[in-house]
Amino acid sequence: MASHGFWSLGGDNAGANTGSQSPSTPRAWCQAAAQKLSGGIGSKLCALLNVGEVEKAAEPGAKQPPETAAGTCGCNKSCNCTKAAVGFSDLYSTDLLPATDGDTKTMTFLQEVVDILLAYIVESFDRETKVIDFHYPNELLQMNNWELQDEPATLDDILISCRATLKYAIKTAHPRYFNQLSTGLDMVGLAADWLTSTANTNMFTYEVAPVFVLLEYVTLKKMREIIGWPDGRGDGIFSPGGAISNMYAMLLARFKMFPEVKEKGMSSVPRLVAFTSEHSHFSIKKGAAALGIGTESVICIKLNHEGFVPFFVSATAGTTVYGAFDPLIAISDICKKYNIWMHVDGAWGGSLLMSRRHRWKLDGVERANSVTWNPHKMMSVPLQCSALLVREEGLMQNCNQMHACYLFQQDKHYDLSYDTGDKALQCGRHVDIFKLWLMWRAKGTIGFEAQIDKCLELSEYLYNKIKDREGYEMVFDGKPQHTNVCFWYLPPGIRYMEDKEERKKHLHKVAPVIKARMMEYGTTMVSYQPQGDKVNFFRMVISNPAATFEDIDFLIEEIERLGQDL
Repeated sequence: MASHGFWSLGGDNAGANTGSQSPSTPRAWCQAAAQKLSGGIGSKLCALLNVGEVEKAAEPGAKQPPETAAGTCGCNKSCNCTKAAVGFSDLYSTDLLPATDGDTKTMTFLQEVVDILLAYIVESFDRETKVIDFHYPNELLQMNNWELQDEPATLDDILISCRATLKYAIKTAHPRYFNQLSTGLDMVGLAADWLTSTANTNMFTYEVAPVFVLLEYVTLKKMREIIGWPDGRGDGIFSPGGAISNMYAMLLARFKMFPEVKEKGMSSVPRLVAFTSEHSHFSIKKGAAALGIGTESVICIKLNHEGFVPFFVSATAGTTVYGAFDPLIAISDICKKYNIWMHVDGAWGGSLLMSRRHRWKLDGVERANSVTWNPHKMMSVPLQCSALLVREEGLMQNCNQMHACYLFQQDKHYDLSYDTGDKALQCGRHVDIFKLWLMWRAKGTIGFEAQIDKCLELSEYLYNKIKDREGYEMVFDGKPQHTNVCFWYLPPGIRYMEDKEERKKHLHKVAPVIKARMMEYGTTMVSYQPQGDKVNFFRMVISNPAATFEDIDFLIEEIERLGQDL
């Protein structure tokens, strides 16, 4: 029989202790959890999840539960919890493992940390809570002592710091947080992140990260198959974000055309130029600057630069602001004709390859030499998780390897192709793969597809709701290609202004004021920006799996409420 999911913990024997309650109810689950989970975690989850029962108990005449005796763990039952015996006001980090007899103190301390995290997680998904408890920087500095001291703090102080940090953190998992391309919080991904930190290893060799190296190999191959490269052949790596993935691609393109640049530098090659679309990500220029190519050598419009050698074309699949997709087939035809490296920056839009309904927007991606794909955006993998996929196998190794003999000995007793560190620019490389791999196992490809389709459905709902609504103007004509919905809100006071320049001047101030009010009230967050000659507009993006149609309705109503007097 299929599991009941979150509530199935009490399904076995809850009936013996809960009378007529169904074992699938929160109350029955809580009672079972209090018995099965150590350290009082179960009872604390009950307090978080069983809010209605707590409120009922507070009513006049209601029977009150017995008070917890001072100095107990809070389980309200006989138990062997060690919490009561451990206080943190006189303990320090040196009392935790690997200290002698530090195991009990360590377990108790970490259980306290987990309690803090679980409370924050549950609160983050509650629409009645604020997205942000906003304070200005000087206020936040004065309210808490963030300074580093010479003397160690007690573990009690450490726990206080943990609570304070989350109190003022942005709840990026909140269903009404729409501010960035990376939103939401996946529970399996979170568990994977915890496990990754616990393993605390480096991705440079198989000998120190055997499972993670294999999972990276398997997952990158699967992603190359989805792109459309035969049998998933090629190469790739997980990097610290899309900007670094894009720079990797530019680095490989330069090496492919001029391999001597690795040893002799830029003085050995002609003046290079790269081409990209006008609305491409700024990381293309940043990468050119870092590689010594120069930002002036990144051409965003058609120009005839005599004597310059084109070596790299970056097409964008899902621009950051408009969510637009470049015509990849036409671009690939040009790149093939002139033998130029074609890169697809799919940091934002690459995940649409998982959707049978929307992958046509990336038609031609299989003809690219390299692709950037950020699962930490539309797939909601916890930050950071960015992949560079490369069609030519071995090129990354030839481009970047330095043969550090203290790491990459050639006489090891296993297949050296699994020592992936020498093809990376980094030496120390974080394990980013496990979050994506475990989520993929939990959801399956069809689960990711449903999640992505839902976000695009929500964006279409928003577009249809405001495109003809009084007080709204769309920034560009036509239905958005991605979940980016760009619009102006015109308060009643400026809707009928006849002076176009005066109207434009006033409109430029509207989005920043509404955004500031959103943050001060803490109700929602959505981004805004100018673009070219266009004054500030809202850029709504939807990648949060927790968002619903009701949340979209709320956003519209909140914008109107906060901006009606402007």
